[in-house]
Amino acid sequence: MDVTGPLGPRYDEILTPEALEFLTLLHDLFADERCGLLLERQRRTREIADGADPDFTPSTRPVRDDPSWRVAGSVGAPGLEDRRVEITGPTDPKMTINALNSGARCWLADAEDAQSPTWRNVIEGQLALHDAIRGTLEFTNEAGKHYALRTSDLTQLPTIIFRPRGWHLFESHLAYTGPDGSTQPASGSLVDFGLYLFHNARELIARGRGPYFYLPKLEGYREARLWNQVFEVSEDALGIPRGTIRATVLIETLPAAFEMEEILYELREHCAGLNAGRWDYLFSVIKCFRTRGDSYVLPDRGQVTMTAPFMRAYTELLVATCHKRGAHAIGGMSAFIPDRRDPEVTRRAIEQVRADKTREANDGFDGTWVAHPDLIEVAREAFDAVLGERPNQVDRLRDDVTVGQAELLDVASARRAGATVTEAGLRTNVSVGVRYIESWLRGVGAAAIDHLMEDAATAEISRSQVWQWVHAGTTTDDGRPITRRRCEAVLREVMGGLERFRGDRFDDAAAIFREVALGEEFPPFLTTGAYARYFRQ
Repeated sequence: MDVTGPLGPRYDEILTPEALEFLTLLHDLFADERCGLLLERQRRTREIADGADPDFTPSTRPVRDDPSWRVAGSVGAPGLEDRRVEITGPTDPKMTINALNSGARCWLADAEDAQSPTWRNVIEGQLALHDAIRGTLEFTNEAGKHYALRTSDLTQLPTIIFRPRGWHLFESHLAYTGPDGSTQPASGSLVDFGLYLFHNARELIARGRGPYFYLPKLEGYREARLWNQVFEVSEDALGIPRGTIRATVLIETLPAAFEMEEILYELREHCAGLNAGRWDYLFSVIKCFRTRGDSYVLPDRGQVTMTAPFMRAYTELLVATCHKRGAHAIGGMSAFIPDRRDPEVTRRAIEQVRADKTREANDGFDGTWVAHPDLIEVAREAFDAVLGERPNQVDRLRDDVTVGQAELLDVASARRAGATVTEAGLRTNVSVGVRYIESWLRGVGAAAIDHLMEDAATAEISRSQVWQWVHAGTTTDDGRPITRRRCEAVLREVMGGLERFRGDRFDDAAAIFREVALGEEFPPFLTTGAYARYFRQ
């Protein structure tokens, strides 16, 4: 494993020879299997696009029908018993300190959708986590404002749950040379996971916590099996007991929704729960059905709420599946955020979040996400009202839930309920897509845009909706078809109305948007091509 990226201050503390040897071990054992699983993803996506509906797998029915097995859950995992409110955010020093000082129960330390994967962000994010775990992290911004942790006692801070990049992403600043002599960019997943675990696992255990992870973008149980093998090898290599690592899997792809129990089963010794990753799930639905015609077209993204029947089926099934197996069910993130300078915006955000979190708590979720510290209290109140002094409601079995293939695939239910495709929705998708990509190119992966928290997942919805609307011949509610020409006109208007600034990346962002939203082919992820073009050396 060779470092090809530039070395900044203290980078050698993360990229030690021993850490690189550990990354090499993980790649030697698992790089080929990872590539094989990514090829399987492509095959499965083509099948769905060609008309094969995803369904529950007949060959794994014995796993689903066996009532005896359970996952590890929070047993023996200090800090994971009560997860009623988790704050999310990237791992730069300021955001790390703010998240750990926030008063939430847990912090999703995000190296994935909320973090732009610049080399600086990757390594300095690892440094921030390293220092925070040891109670030494401090930060002073350019204006002289000083940030510090409110305590060095890790048990008095939110439990850290680290999210590495997904299996599909790579790290171009580390070059892996395999046993056959070929060299390729390292796996972003294995780099993020490996560096965090290698440097912090023993320290976390010694300080009363543990190495806990969120696993993103899984598309099936075989990908979960690979992660479980990575965990077992890592625990053995570092000399920590089997089962010390705990993972919460984001169910944020349509294929994974049909394999929730199998995913839990593959990870059962290491599994804490599942999360309803709503935004990536919507993106996956669009991606899977993008060529299947008008009946699979979703309305404006702002009109697809969690009460849409197909989304409700997905979350109800997730809660029932988790509690059947002793796993925590963690709710998703409402994108609304407050504005301390605008009381009316804050009032609307709190109303939206309160309704969302109340629904989740009443449905049986054990916890939820927020993206802003000012929303922690309203989310906590919603869960306190249901949980009281109990740490969770895993014992609440949802035997009343009956969800099958038809309910999960009823995408048309959103439009049947009256939701529409509008000119405003088209304009919002173009505007948000371009502005988010511009932010991402500058190294900012979580951006407040129009009083919503946007990340890579919500940007994917915006661009994939535009692509689907164009290719499906969708019309807006005024009867006009959505064509490339119309979208180009909207894009020019959006670009003309932007406030430009020195060093902005709007021209690059517009070029990327054209490629991923208006091109003939549909790139599986907007970030992969953009990363290869702009972030590689």
